[in-house]
Amino acid sequence: MEARDGLSKVRAVERAMAILRAFSPAASRLSLAELTRHTGLDKSTTRRLLQTLATAEFIEFDDSTKTYALGPGILLLVPGVRYGSDLRDIAAPILARLSERTGATSFIWTYFRGFALCLDRVKGPDLHIVTPWSAIGTRIAMNCAGGPRVLLAFLPREERAHVLSGPLPRHTVHTVTDPAALEAAADDIRQRGWEFAVDDYTLGLSGLGAPVFDHAGALAGSISITALTPQFVMQDGKPRDLPLVLEAAAEISARLGR
Repeated sequence: MEARDGLSKVRAVERAMAILRAFSPAASRLSLAELTRHTGLDKSTTRRLLQTLATAEFIEFDDSTKTYALGPGILLLVPGVRYGSDLRDIAAPILARLSERTGATSFIWTYFRGFALCLDRVKGPDLHIVTPWSAIGTRIAMNCAGGPRVLLAFLPREERAHVLSGPLPRHTVHTVTDPAALEAAADDIRQRGWEFAVDDYTLGLSGLGAPVFDHAGALAGSISITALTPQFVMQDGKPRDLPLVLEAAAEISARLGR
């Protein structure tokens, strides 16, 4: 097998990456059987790769539960990740202020290979709920939640069509999975410049999102706040906190343009 640049891929490395990618916030501990099912590898190969990864502490094994988890060696790599660092550094204090003023948890998202990727998150003082999707580095589908739906709306048309042709998971009865309906919703989001997604990812939680643009006016990401649905007070058909979210998005965009 060859990579895009014509160089041969190392099969063992590909298999090791498949094992590491099998873990997620919703599946933080996996058995050997579960890992073989996730990766499609046989047990012998999976076990050898796990043992090798464990020597660098990328994987740890819990003998009491007979399960594996990502190890501290992974954390040592995180400070070296530069992807999205400029956007994240600019947004961090603004997200903190937004959470303080709204009482909601604030997020900044970027588009990454068909998904919305969470670059940063500031927990709100009034939201004491831990959900699998709320961690930095989490990818979620773009057919739900305020920030991700904003990203979908402002993607170039061809890229949006690509996303809409892929899997569109249904998380609640309010999740939109019809591509035509999502395309129509994208038109509406672009016209008004924000999105309020109610109960479409987790029942009882809603998200309010707005786009962030770079100095050239291209989509750089989106921000959003999430809170319990009843905490969103509506005024004239709009969430009361909408001006604060739009102000925060505009400030991040302005700082990206400096």
